[in-house]
Parts: sequence; structure tokens; C-alpha cells
Amino acid sequence: MSKKSNTSKRYTAEFKRDAVALALSSEKTVTEVARDLGVSPEGLRGWVKQAKVDRGEGPAGALTTAEREELVRLRRKVREQEATIDVLGKATVFFAQDKMR
Repeated sequence: MSKKSNTSKRYTAEFKRDAVALALSSEKTVTEVARDLGVSPEGLRGWVKQAKVDRGEGPAGALTTAEREELVRLRRKVREQEATIDVLGKATVFFAQDKMR
């Protein structure tokens, strides 16, 4: 089983966009383009796939980058609201018990 490296590189959106454009316009394979750019072929394939989804060319139900970002934001907001509700529930119990004393 392979382990993912903790030293994975982060690429700018501009680099990814340019790499996808090169992969789609080149007569080379994605693997060859990836090798030329010094990125993993799997990573470049993922970027190409996501770019196609973002242009509406992906499979039905596939999330665009904007939709993924919104989903992450909304999930974070739900977690924050759940934590707030939990604190308020505990405070309600505390004050209700304090009032009964």
C-alpha cells in the first residue's frame, strides 16, 4: 500500500489552469505533459477532469470547483452552528438547575 507524501506540493490556480490548457492542446499524452512540467500524471489528470466539470463537460452530478468551495464553507458553518447550539443547550441546563436551587 502506498503512502501519500507529507511534502505534497501546492500549485497556484494559474499554474493548474496553464497546465490543463497545455495538456488539452498538446499532441502529447497527459503523462508526457506532466513529466515535462514536473507534476504527477494523476494530479494533472485530476486537474483536467475538474476543468471539464467546471466547463459543464463532466458527468452528471459532478461538483464544479465553485460548488465544492461552497460545500466546504457550508459544512464549516454547520459545524460552527452545531457547536453554538451545544453550548447554548448546556448553558440552558446550567441556568435551569441554578434557578431551581
